[in-house]
Amino acid sequence: MFLSIDADDKIPIYRQVVDGIKALIAGGALREGMVLPSVRQVAGDLGVNLNTIAVAYRQLQDEGLVTVRHGAGAIVSATRPQGIDQSELRKLWRTTLTDMVLAGMNDREILAAAREELALLRKKGEPR
Repeated sequence: MFLSIDADDKIPIYRQVVDGIKALIAGGALREGMVLPSVRQVAGDLGVNLNTIAVAYRQLQDEGLVTVRHGAGAIVSATRPQGIDQSELRKLWRTTLTDMVLAGMNDREILAAAREELALLRKKGEPR
C-alpha cells in the first residue's frame, strides 16, 4: 500500500491517511477482502504515532469501508462508504466549486482540474 503524508499540511495526519486509503479503494488498488498493513507497520512507514493510524483505521471502520478485527488486522469490507448519499456529496462538491470560483478559476480551469484529479485517482489503482 502506498501512502504519503505532508506534515506541513493543515489537514490532520489521520485525515490524510483516511483520504489516502479511500483514494486507493476508489482507484481499485485496494479491493474488498484485501488486508491492510498493520497499524504498527503503517505508523513505522510514515514515521507517525501508532495512535494516529489507529484513529484513521477507526474512522474508515465507522464509514463502513474496513472491518477491524483485533489480532487479524483491518480488511477492506466495502468500496462505498456508508451513510453518505449523493445530496451530501453534491453539497461538498458545491462548496469546493465555490472556493474554486472565488479563487479566480474559470469553468475551463475547473473542469481541467477535475479531469486531472480523476486521472490521478484512477492511476492510484494501477499496480506498481
